[in-house]
Amino acid sequence: MNDKYCFGVDVGGTTVKLGVFNTDGDLLEKWEIPTVTEDGGKKILPDIARSILAKMDEREMERDEVAGVGIGAPGPVDSEGTIYGAVNLGWQTFSLKKELQILLNLPVEAGNDANVAALGEMWQGGARGYDNVVLVTLGTGVGGGIITGGKILPGATGSGGEIGHFHINDEETIPCNCGNKGCLEQYVSATGIVRLAKEKLAHQSRPSTLERIPLSELSAKDVWDAVKAGDPLAMEVAEDFGWYLGKALAGVACVVNPEVFVIGGGVSRAGDIIIDLVQKNYKKYAFHGCRGALFTLAELGNDAGIYGAARLVLD
Repeated sequence: MNDKYCFGVDVGGTTVKLGVFNTDGDLLEKWEIPTVTEDGGKKILPDIARSILAKMDEREMERDEVAGVGIGAPGPVDSEGTIYGAVNLGWQTFSLKKELQILLNLPVEAGNDANVAALGEMWQGGARGYDNVVLVTLGTGVGGGIITGGKILPGATGSGGEIGHFHINDEETIPCNCGNKGCLEQYVSATGIVRLAKEKLAHQSRPSTLERIPLSELSAKDVWDAVKAGDPLAMEVAEDFGWYLGKALAGVACVVNPEVFVIGGGVSRAGDIIIDLVQKNYKKYAFHGCRGALFTLAELGNDAGIYGAARLVLD
């Protein structure tokens, strides 16, 4: 076997992250190119192919030394590499795998970006050593990825792992970005945490350090900083956060029975306090056969996507 290298590609709405790895999983180099979304995103894949081929020339790589290219994209991607639209990129339904394969004349595998990030955390990150993993990414929204038996679980149309749209609140009156009401994302994303804090500030009767911050400038980090400082109102928000996420993950566990939950995304920078809050509520609601699942923080940060994409072509 001549394979020495593989490439991982993580397509975002603003930039495309790329990495070249050896087949042992060591990241040799990473770089970024702009995501050109104009004209229905037609330039994105040709730009990616051009960048990879240029890197191969620069490193004097022969084609038979490259195991292939993995790509993660922000939309539902099925097990055959078909993406069912990506709103942020302007893409409709097409075979992401085949299109990039034609441009590169190299083997290509494709997946949803959150699922691919979960694979990366399983391979070289917070879930190393485990084959059954759920990744939860808490950022502006909430994403998720599910690994069972060391493989991504994409579902029939690539929508497996959409944990952010787990229905958790029947009383919600405001729609989620997806159009439904009461989705998990509305409470445990960065924007959801700020929303919970603003609602409590509007109705609270005791002082809070968060009152010193203009509501238009209030961030999730502000809330977690206040939690760590012992602010009572912020602690109420944190308890609500833990209840929503812990209860939702107990439901997820009944379906996929993971060994470990990995918490990532910008909100996870608050650290172990998040693990404690979520785990407490998870154990309260989880089926007894799932209750022993571990909780850990993600380790790869923004590189999880390129790691996981690279791993796609090594399976």
